Amino acid sequence: MATSPLLQECIETAEDLLKRVDLLCSRQDQEVEGRAKLCSKLRAELKFLQKVKAGHVAIKESHLQSTNLTHLKAVVESAESLENVISVLHVFAYEGLDGRKQTLVVDVVANQGHTWIKAIGRKAEALHNIWQGRGQYGDKSVIRQAEDYLEASRQQLIQYSNPHIIFAFYNGVSSPMADRLKEMGISVKGDIVAVNTVVESYEDDDEDEEDSDFTQDEQDVEDNNEEDDEELQLMHTRVDRDTIVASLAFPTDVKVAECPRVNLDITTLITYVSSLSHGNCHFTFREYVLTEQAAQERQEKVLPKLDAFMEGKELFACQSAVQDFRTILDTLGGPGERERAEKLLTRVTVVPDQPSERTQRLVISSKVNHRSLMIFGTGDALRAVTMTANSGFVRAAANQGMRYSVFIHQPRALTEGKEWRATPI
Repeated sequence: MATSPLLQECIETAEDLLKRVDLLCSRQDQEVEGRAKLCSKLRAELKFLQKVKAGHVAIKESHLQSTNLTHLKAVVESAESLENVISVLHVFAYEGLDGRKQTLVVDVVANQGHTWIKAIGRKAEALHNIWQGRGQYGDKSVIRQAEDYLEASRQQLIQYSNPHIIFAFYNGVSSPMADRLKEMGISVKGDIVAVNTVVESYEDDDEDEEDSDFTQDEQDVEDNNEEDDEELQLMHTRVDRDTIVASLAFPTDVKVAECPRVNLDITTLITYVSSLSHGNCHFTFREYVLTEQAAQERQEKVLPKLDAFMEGKELFACQSAVQDFRTILDTLGGPGERERAEKLLTRVTVVPDQPSERTQRLVISSKVNHRSLMIFGTGDALRAVTMTANSGFVRAAANQGMRYSVFIHQPRALTEGKEWRATPI
């Protein structure tokens, strides 16, 4: 085993995948959640393979073809093929059809959460046999897994739309299975291969057609039995890997219905009118946090991103957010910031605090306070995307199983009143 070419190939594959995972973040221009988990799984596979090579573990050669490496390679390749990947091996909690709490691991979450990918590395033959009931005990067919994905996605809305699901097959999928997935509303990526019907002949040496003495009723029963046999034979199909019916790439025309409503958090209201956001960021302030925000603004302007997201949408803010925003303006705002605030508020529909029912189930904590519940809960009730710099609340709520539709941006404080004592750069 130590000199097995297949073993050496597996080791080199694991090493290569680890390097490629490290490049994911640089390609996506953001940290990919779950990257460390994926690396950990790859390192565990590599460590096991190295033990086999050293002779510390004895396994059959055939077992090397069915290691977790096949699936992990499919995950990495899927992540590399997509833009705006935000997570890999992400665990979603949902309620199953039987009412029990379930979890689902989505291999790749892309398109800012709007696309879920299941990466499948098993061969088309094995997948087809499992679907036809010819797999090993406990094997779950891809179609059953698709049902789980659909149920979970219905409970994990992104901007109030269901995530689009793609099943990516890296060793083919049979044509009937691909058709069934498409009927369910799931996109398929990979080689779609044909299947052949296995025809079995049945012979009875004692039967003599010429001497047959069936009555008409008996003949009808026999005819029905022959039809049943034909139907049974049609179910005995096998994959023909040499006949590729179609080869599908990742869908490029996945259209996401953008939510037309925006709910503004206090942090967004402040950021939008801040002097920092309007060109006055070339200062070193006495307050470290303000100096840090000024440096961030010089490096990447925040206002264009806010404007781009808000363009063409209805703007809302709840009463609590507007009241607290005005209080902060009266205390810290400069004349330019106050003027911009009044102009902004003319574009905003102010609504009463109306937190959604599910928001009211959250438990108050250091990160989950009453004001945040009112703001995010009202956005949820309005089916609006909440713009915010309060990522702490978003994470804390998610830890309680509550995921909000949000647009998170960098914060900017009100600084106009402090520019007089700051040092120009």
